[in-house]
Amino acid sequence: MMKNFREQLRTQRWDDHRYYHHSRINQSLHFVSAASFLIAYALLFVDPLAAALIGWLVSMTTRQAGHFFFEPRGYDHVNHATHDYKEEIKVGYNLNRKIVLMAIWALSPLVLFLDPTLFGVFTPWSSPADFMRQVAKVWLAIGIGGLLFRTVHLFFIRDVETGLVWMTKILTDPFSDLKLYYKSPLYLMRGELIDPGHDLIDHGVEARLSA
Repeated sequence: MMKNFREQLRTQRWDDHRYYHHSRINQSLHFVSAASFLIAYALLFVDPLAAALIGWLVSMTTRQAGHFFFEPRGYDHVNHATHDYKEEIKVGYNLNRKIVLMAIWALSPLVLFLDPTLFGVFTPWSSPADFMRQVAKVWLAIGIGGLLFRTVHLFFIRDVETGLVWMTKILTDPFSDLKLYYKSPLYLMRGELIDPGHDLIDHGVEARLSA
């Protein structure tokens, strides 16, 4: 059972890399995202609200900007797949789901500003510092909720193991992304906009992903 779990995890990571990380800009932004996520992970134990602010304002914005603005969306000749096909088979959040998630995140401070109690959940904020602390609490809840929602959703549309594998992948992505993309900023500075390794089966990447 654990062997199958690890194999599914390796497969999800490999598919994520080969389908959605062709752009060196996207890879570089994922490197920045991974590093800041690790800082946020460390802060979770001492200052969860600061972790939430870093996680959303730095880690998530850099990560999703790479997908929204820099990743090619034309026909994927490497994997022989259309963009629509890749969006359809995406295990986690595809672009449409990410738009919904990011919209909820972006609009939540406005809701809190208009209703300082957030429908009776909070004591009304009385200063900008209080406001930011409450925003951080909301963002922390959105992050946890978004992870759990898709995990449970996968339980029903796929199976329990797929959902648990995906949740494990998301939580450990900062570690694997750091190993995968730490050289991407250097390649980008050399003028390489697209990863040339995508035109071959990169056994080295597969080995790192399965390690």
